[in-house]
Amino acid sequence: MSIKGVCIICLLFLSYNLWAQDSLQVYRQLEQIRSMRPDTAKLSAYLKAGRSNSRYFDQQKQENLFWQEGLLLAHQLHYPKGVAVLYNEIGTSKRNKSLYLIAEDFHEKALKAAEDAKDTLQIVIALNNVGVDCRRQDKLQKAFDYHVRALKLAEQIGDIRNICIATNSIGNIQLSTERYDEAIEHFNKALALEEKSNNPLGMAINLGNLGYAYQSKKKLDLAIQYFKRSLAVNQQLNNPTGMAVCYNALGAAYKEKKEYDHAMVYLQKALEANEKVEDKVHVAESYLNIGKLLGAQGKHEEARKYMQQSIEVSTFWGFKSMLMDAWKGLAEDYKAAGDFKRSLEAADKSLLYKDSILDEKASMAITQMQAIYEVDRKDNQIRALEHDKIINNLRTRRNVIITFFLGAFLLMGFIGGFWYIRHRNLEAKKQTLQLELKSLRSQMNPHFIFNSLSSIHRYIWSNNQEEASDYLTKFSRLMRLILDNTQHTFVTLNKELESLKLYLDLESLRCNGIFECRFFIDAGINEEEVLIPPMILQPYVENAIWHGLVHKQPTEKGLLDIEMLLEKRSLICTITDNGIGRKKAMEIKERKGKAHTSVGMKVTEGRIDLIRKINNKEATVTVTDLEDEQGNATGTQVTIVLPAEFVF
Repeated sequence: MSIKGVCIICLLFLSYNLWAQDSLQVYRQLEQIRSMRPDTAKLSAYLKAGRSNSRYFDQQKQENLFWQEGLLLAHQLHYPKGVAVLYNEIGTSKRNKSLYLIAEDFHEKALKAAEDAKDTLQIVIALNNVGVDCRRQDKLQKAFDYHVRALKLAEQIGDIRNICIATNSIGNIQLSTERYDEAIEHFNKALALEEKSNNPLGMAINLGNLGYAYQSKKKLDLAIQYFKRSLAVNQQLNNPTGMAVCYNALGAAYKEKKEYDHAMVYLQKALEANEKVEDKVHVAESYLNIGKLLGAQGKHEEARKYMQQSIEVSTFWGFKSMLMDAWKGLAEDYKAAGDFKRSLEAADKSLLYKDSILDEKASMAITQMQAIYEVDRKDNQIRALEHDKIINNLRTRRNVIITFFLGAFLLMGFIGGFWYIRHRNLEAKKQTLQLELKSLRSQMNPHFIFNSLSSIHRYIWSNNQEEASDYLTKFSRLMRLILDNTQHTFVTLNKELESLKLYLDLESLRCNGIFECRFFIDAGINEEEVLIPPMILQPYVENAIWHGLVHKQPTEKGLLDIEMLLEKRSLICTITDNGIGRKKAMEIKERKGKAHTSVGMKVTEGRIDLIRKINNKEATVTVTDLEDEQGNATGTQVTIVLPAEFVF
């Protein structure tokens, strides 16, 4: 086997491996999306994956499976906006393959779905898409009407991108219908918008369009100025396709001015630029344009060489339209040189390609009509299946209901009575628990008032009258808050924290500032929406101060940290002090001979137990002794877990 043959086999093998890897990746992604829940998130995943893999499906000449399955899901979800977006994507994909009739059908379906969704942006996008489809099929009046509608709606919602598209398209239609002044007006409007939006590609396109409009009006110098401005922008963008278009346009304009040297310079530049363009039809076009220019100068032998090169490139790549034009150009050149026999032969070949193109267009139109028919038939089948499915489900449901009622009628009395008695007992139990909880909650008022009055008494005897008055003012504010809050089963977190901070201010004054309190509230907590039982934290805060922090050495600063976290459906409140710890506190208590049990702690524990029983949710209190590495007490941590309740 030759080296060339081995190289070809290696390339084929490498191409196959790359294709296999791409296929595996695409289908893995497809299976992953299929496993998702059928909702709008899944639909978005289908849409995104369809866009990223569109080139793969185009290369395989297959329908985009992501978009096909996404479209089916959008119909099942009765989500018209999703239907509109997917129809727009599929239609644009068909237009890029020159299937304009099918593209128009899909974009019209997208328009209907967008109107059903009452989504103005999607309506504008669909209108512009249908307009472009119609313009490509030379349905100029229909295209004009669609773009005018799109322009009006885009201006209403201020969508600059679609305003530019509609304005530019209207200008192109007017250019095609020889309404040059109106076309120039629209191109200038589009150009101004593109400059405002800082979109250089749009600027280049509209500058080129203005050049074509002025060229049509025989204002060649002005046309050349616009072509050069468009060329400058394309050069900044390093856009070889745009540069080649501008070079060709400049060559044609200078040829029309009979400045053949300038024309040749730009056409040669177009040929060089087209070498960097993936679509080789532009290379064939450049050869043909140079050939025609040489023919116009009477350089027939040289002209035919370039035209022959155009024919060779077009034959290799199968560009039938370019072959038709090249043979036609060759026929005209032979005729100009007086070689009528060869001119007739070239003209016959041009006509053969013209007939072939017409046959292909007719065949393609029939194929597209059949494709549209098949798509519509499948859509109707889907609707029919959905309708039959709904009817069958209703029938099945009706039969199940009838069977259930017939079979369960004798048991309903017994079951109903049983559930009624059970419900009544549960309600009675719940009311009992709520009354008990209310009773416990009401016990907090005299308990707290007693402790606070005792503090005031000690404070008055140990401080001056002015400070005692200030203390009493703060105490009265605190009493009002507590009396208001304890009228309710739950209060907002900001109200509870307000009363707790006021209480801590009083205790700090009373203890001569021996401790500092810090609050840490989770950023995800909205204090005005989260609810908490009133006075649920105060007993634990009080316990931390009077059994932990007041016994610290005077040289050590007491710290009390109160932290609030929201995890799933639980509110976690953590109270941490750096006091002497529970063990030392008990020793001090025993030494002083005090056998007093904290009423506040006992009542609060009872409240939390009742909250757990009533709500049937987690509600716990955990006390942790904090120690250092040597086992010495460094404080106490109380963690209170309550069911999260919200205002809404």
